[in-house]
Amino acid sequence: MRSHPSPLSPPLAAPLAAPHSRSTVISALRAAGCVFAEDEAELLLSTARTADELAAMVERRVIGLPLEQVVGWAEFCGLRVTVDPGVFVPRRRTEFLVGQAVGLGRRAADRTGRPPVAVDLCCGSGAVGAVLAAALDPVELYAADIEPAAVRCARRNVTPAGGEVHEGDLFDALPTGLRGRIDVLVANVPYVPSEEVGLLPPEAREYEPLVALDGGADGLDVLRRVTAAAPRWLAPGGHLLVETSERQAQRAVEAFAREGLLPRVAESEELYATVIIGARPADGR
Repeated sequence: MRSHPSPLSPPLAAPLAAPHSRSTVISALRAAGCVFAEDEAELLLSTARTADELAAMVERRVIGLPLEQVVGWAEFCGLRVTVDPGVFVPRRRTEFLVGQAVGLGRRAADRTGRPPVAVDLCCGSGAVGAVLAAALDPVELYAADIEPAAVRCARRNVTPAGGEVHEGDLFDALPTGLRGRIDVLVANVPYVPSEEVGLLPPEAREYEPLVALDGGADGLDVLRRVTAAAPRWLAPGGHLLVETSERQAQRAVEAFAREGLLPRVAESEELYATVIIGARPADGR
């Protein structure tokens, strides 16, 4: 689920005709298959600064780019987060993951008497990190992604909030000084099984990086890599949080338990979200 309404599989449509009125924008979006054409038209009209910019935005939307990449931002947990072309678009369901992380971060601060140490792994645009920075202030925040475009985008969202953004493969990207210090580790890993990637909406599979979508044969390859290394990076009593699907939850719980993390499942029916939360035992074992 996206932060803004999305179309069903928009086909190519005729270029936007002049004049660029509200009605012509709506007509172009409807012809492209955009289900919420009126809402999207209002957003495009309010964002574009010139008629030429509006025409270009409509053209990009018509050929299938995600709305958030067209306008350059997404609303996420009440923040306006920059989203660049080619970067994974934050989903609204992930707001549930962030809510769980914020609660655990506040508990860590109360327990330790210091700002929590939080990491946004597989950060994409850095939306999760940006919200953690705003909600947990003060916080020691780090974000990381393997995609250069995502890292550039995340720096625009996370660095102004005082966080650091690093490029690399999972924990290899993080400063080694974080080992054993992380209170809240959020890893929004890809979890779509490889054979199901082709079933995703065109705007996802054509305009978002495959590495942010494809989770391997059963969708849990990256999750297993994260859980295998997480205990060495978490502080005693620290938590790892990972979003997955309801049908993958039991196997994800088993992966957490194998690595010595104490797992539980949190779910939101409203957002159709499933989050696995694993605690490193407070005694550090």
